[in-house]
Amino acid sequence: MNRFFGFDLGDAESAVSRLEKEEQMIPEIVPVKGAGSFVTAYAALASGELLIGENACYQTEVIRRRVRFKSRFLTDPEAEQDIRSFASGVLGELYADGNLLGNEDCCFYVGCPAGWDKNARETYRFLFEQAGYPPVRIISESRAALVSACQSKHLQVGYDILSRPVLVVDIGSSTTDFAYIMNGHEVEMQTAGEVSLGGGIMDELLLDMAVEASPDRDRIREIFAKSEPWRSYCEFSARRLKEKYYSDEAYWKDHECVQTVLIRYDRPLRLTLTMNAKTAEDLTGKKTDRLGGSSFREVFEESLRSVREKISGELPELLFLTGGVSKLPAVKVWCRELFPEAVVITGTEPEFSVSRGLAWSGRIDEELREFREELDLLMASSTVEDVVRKHIGELYVAAVEALVEPLIEHAAIPVFERWRSGEISRLSDTNQEMEKEIAAFLRTEEAHKILTKEITTWLKPVADELEEYTVPICIRHHVPYTALSLSSYLSVSDIDIRIDAKNVFAVEEITWLIDSIISILVGLLCGGSGMALISSGPAGIIAGAMISLIVLILGKERMENALLDVNLPKAMRKLIPRHSMRSRMKTVSQTVRKNLIESLEKEKNEEITGRMVEEISEQIELCLTRMAAVVEIPLG
Repeated sequence: MNRFFGFDLGDAESAVSRLEKEEQMIPEIVPVKGAGSFVTAYAALASGELLIGENACYQTEVIRRRVRFKSRFLTDPEAEQDIRSFASGVLGELYADGNLLGNEDCCFYVGCPAGWDKNARETYRFLFEQAGYPPVRIISESRAALVSACQSKHLQVGYDILSRPVLVVDIGSSTTDFAYIMNGHEVEMQTAGEVSLGGGIMDELLLDMAVEASPDRDRIREIFAKSEPWRSYCEFSARRLKEKYYSDEAYWKDHECVQTVLIRYDRPLRLTLTMNAKTAEDLTGKKTDRLGGSSFREVFEESLRSVREKISGELPELLFLTGGVSKLPAVKVWCRELFPEAVVITGTEPEFSVSRGLAWSGRIDEELREFREELDLLMASSTVEDVVRKHIGELYVAAVEALVEPLIEHAAIPVFERWRSGEISRLSDTNQEMEKEIAAFLRTEEAHKILTKEITTWLKPVADELEEYTVPICIRHHVPYTALSLSSYLSVSDIDIRIDAKNVFAVEEITWLIDSIISILVGLLCGGSGMALISSGPAGIIAGAMISLIVLILGKERMENALLDVNLPKAMRKLIPRHSMRSRMKTVSQTVRKNLIESLEKEKNEEITGRMVEEISEQIELCLTRMAAVVEIPLG
């Protein structure tokens, strides 16, 4: 894709942004009918001409006029036709002005409320497809607003918003949209993500106040009941006056903010719209049937309370406000009261933040797609396996060095204690018992911790070598180079992202290692088929004398085998002190290490090493995949 369009189709106002794939830093606002932010309205004339924007609101000779239709999308089937017609009109304007060229390599990112589910989003996307748009993707407006803030470097408040909890509050014309974002990913909330509350309610209240104050109130109400176009026209005028007042409240405290609307239905009528401090207070504080008998402030605050209660993770450290109503100073005050632990900020241009964020999301999506493709090629190659194979011998040595002492303590000594006490009848039975004890120990949390420490240490040079391949990929696609740094994750406690020792050294994968440990330990601790232990210590003279007699009769080799199967009297076993047995076992530990490593070098074959390399490489690639997913922040 060479260009990315962001289309913020709002219930009251809409905006379109455009971003080039290369060089351009900030999306430009594409004017539609000469306006950056244009009215979401269309009107069909008898001639077949379709008007959009402000002209559609003022035109009187129309056969169909529609405003505020996006808010009805989930409940009114006719809204689909309205959205399709309006979207088609916008597309026509883009082509007519040369802002969009036929068959160019581009795509549109269109926003929707966070509360819309997958089915609603797909239906919405299909409407744009039917209207003739290039490829369209639908993403959350709240996320787009946050992406806009991130990319524009607006959030300079000392917080890493990609790793800390953020609540985005998008106050539109018909809904207030909430998105809780943790570690850069949107977390689903049970509030359904949006509340039917927006600036449009204030427009309606302002119009109602003006009608109520008019001497022609009854006639105007009759006209509104018969003519939706005239009501829409007057409501649009009320919106413009409200925006004019809130853009500079300090100025209007000493000046008159008034607009007169001429209604030509059967006879001309004048409707006077007025904004002042008292009116502004009523717009947010006056109870209305439209809000179930509550005021704008009450519904907004209750919504914030509900969101706070439903957040299952950490409370937000940053509350980011966007949407036209977010400019109201009172809104910040309400947010600070209900989220005192959060920093509350507002976007610099809330009317354009969503459309710009949508365009940015398009370019980021493309860069990340290319980033993932290159990462997939790296993982499909033998690079990771080659690096792991190069260092696998070091892992064998590290595992042996770490395991020998714990295995002597937790497996060998307990087994020979049981033989000494008579619980195990013959020395030859210790082999099987040792196998059980060693396998059991390797499954313990203690063994897991031992191996995790060694594996983490072993992974550091592996990780450093892999970064020679991953860092250039990150740089080429404007991704922070630490995003694929295994080394950075080896220093944190997030076991989900680290290589897990249980996966690398699963017991089923190292039967050969257990067998080698058993055979070497038994052989060394028994002095070669069991003689050294029995012949050592204070009882060595007695045991040695008995063995000498057997040697004379059977011969040395046959004697050793016979002795292993002899059920020696418990009293004779007791002649071997515990401290002698422990001393013997500790003295042979270094020999165990040496012989075990030699045994591994001799016994391990290409198949065994291949399985180890494959298992470790798969875990590393899974880790890289997880880290890559963290980068894909604006795409959920």
